[in-house]
Amino acid sequence: MTPNWWQKLLRWPGRMLAGPASGLLALVIVFEEWGWEPLQHLLARIGRWPGLRWVEGWVRSLPPWAAVAVFALPTALLLPVKLLALWAIGHGHVVLGMAIIVLAKLVGTAVVARLFTLTQPALMQLPWFAALYAGWTRAKHAVLERARATWAWRVARVLRRQWVRIWRRRTR
Repeated sequence: MTPNWWQKLLRWPGRMLAGPASGLLALVIVFEEWGWEPLQHLLARIGRWPGLRWVEGWVRSLPPWAAVAVFALPTALLLPVKLLALWAIGHGHVVLGMAIIVLAKLVGTAVVARLFTLTQPALMQLPWFAALYAGWTRAKHAVLERARATWAWRVARVLRRQWVRIWRRRTR
């Protein structure tokens, strides 16, 4: 059965948003792919400091619902910081506001990545979280498969490798 004109009309906004939404999803996945692991490893090194080791052990031992609360905590804590950044932008301090947003994104991603690593076993005990994670993983792999086949991805990987080599040479 072919859709009526009103069914087509109702689907129109979804089709219009599909392009920008998939672009945004691709950006999130690229950031996760290239930022998640290095930032998580950095916080893992910091977590080995004597005063913080017990915090990581405590987070690992949390029951599932407490793990959800701890996993959501960075988002709640960074919201006022991002609002401050928007306030700065609104008052003409665009560079400061953007710097705050970028720094908050990096710190937030690092903390969420580390917390996810620590709480993943507990979170996966919740059926709804395990289903969401499986769906996210499937979507991520589908987008990455398409993105990795592009010229831009290959160029970006080469540039990233060169940057890492330069960085390692300079930090030795």
